[in-house]
Amino acid sequence: QLQLVQSGGGLVQSGGSLRLSCTASGFALDSYTVGWFRQVPGKEREGVSCISSTGLTTNYAGFVEGRFTASRDNAKNTVFLQMDSLKPVDTATYYCAAALARRTGCRAATISRGGDNAMAYWGGGTLVTVSS
Repeated sequence: QLQLVQSGGGLVQSGGSLRLSCTASGFALDSYTVGWFRQVPGKEREGVSCISSTGLTTNYAGFVEGRFTASRDNAKNTVFLQMDSLKPVDTATYYCAAALARRTGCRAATISRGGDNAMAYWGGGTLVTVSS
């Protein structure tokens, strides 16, 4: 079964840090661009970050630039999102998603509105709650 398994969410105080993990099962993640998206109930899903299949290219939404860092360990079939200096407005369910790198690279468009349509596989989401 092809799936992305997420972990690492939770409750943290404003200014704190969390690291999300996204591990592929049933396929090799090193052929995929991975995106991170988040959603708050009642609002559209928004792109947060993406990382290329090699890890050499990353992109970030302006509202997380300088605070979040995407990385990957292809030997472990896992991608990470390190979230620092968290703010209450970062509270959301975070999803990782993967798209074949030969079809979808990590570009600004990948995490812009509609970019999630290119993603083939999705994690189940993990809730991040930042208290003030």
